[in-house]
Amino acid sequence: MEWQEELMDFDEFLRLERGLTENSVRAYHTDIEKLVSYLSLDGRALIGPEELTCKDLQGFVRWLADIQIKPRTQARILSGIKSFYKNLIIKEKIDEDPTEQFQTPKIERKLPTVLSVEEIRSLEDSFDTGRVDGVRNRAIIETLYSCGLRVSELTELRLSQMNFEVGCVVIEGKGRKERIVPIGERARDYIREYVDGLRQTQKIEPGNEDYVFINRSGTKLSRIMIFNIIKEAASKVGITKVVSPHTLRHSFATHLVDGGANLRAVQEMLGHESIVTTEIYTHLDDSYLRSTMMEHHPYAKKEE
Repeated sequence: MEWQEELMDFDEFLRLERGLTENSVRAYHTDIEKLVSYLSLDGRALIGPEELTCKDLQGFVRWLADIQIKPRTQARILSGIKSFYKNLIIKEKIDEDPTEQFQTPKIERKLPTVLSVEEIRSLEDSFDTGRVDGVRNRAIIETLYSCGLRVSELTELRLSQMNFEVGCVVIEGKGRKERIVPIGERARDYIREYVDGLRQTQKIEPGNEDYVFINRSGTKLSRIMIFNIIKEAASKVGITKVVSPHTLRHSFATHLVDGGANLRAVQEMLGHESIVTTEIYTHLDDSYLRSTMMEHHPYAKKEE
């Protein structure tokens, strides 16, 4: 069994079965090639995928640490290797999975930055709604927060995906998986004000008519532009936290969990493949409660 042959097969599996983008496929491919490079350096260049052992993986992780690959990146690389071997098992090319007994290095999960409802409202109110971009930017903030979208999902958001009457939007997330997300009345009002109002005065380039959010050139917004819009608005209203589009997604999920929302429902709305990813927001809630107590409880203040 040859590594390159199996890698090409794995690439096709990722494209066709999992629906990953070319960038994601390339990232997985590169991670497996790192393992092949390590085996070559360790004098095991001639072994095939079926001959890899748990001991080889342990040496590989030590090598990654030696070349200063961070634990989080190590975990991602090993996740890709596990997927590679899972594909070999599914296709019955091997009988035993060497990654099955291997423990992925534990990494510290940092709690994400979250904005309060008041801070989100201050971002929305910072824009001049007498301008096309002001109305648009206010709608962008509320849509990210109201629907918990990734920035790529926002830039690709189309009018044909939105059903204002039912109050939902169809989102194409990672791996081209579709999910239905409710959209709040406030977000609907802001989007309608933009789309039915000042957006009509813009010249839109052919092929971009269906995109919800358009730039001055008449084409869909870029990820970088969304980042800049939010960063500048946060600076303008005096928010000192490091704020990005993902901060609004984190805020959406945290506020839902704080309000008692079912974790499975939050998982579905965020488009998380595993509920383990969504569970971070329960830890964030615990951390928030403790920090609030330490800040406001009179006895806690005295102890400090």
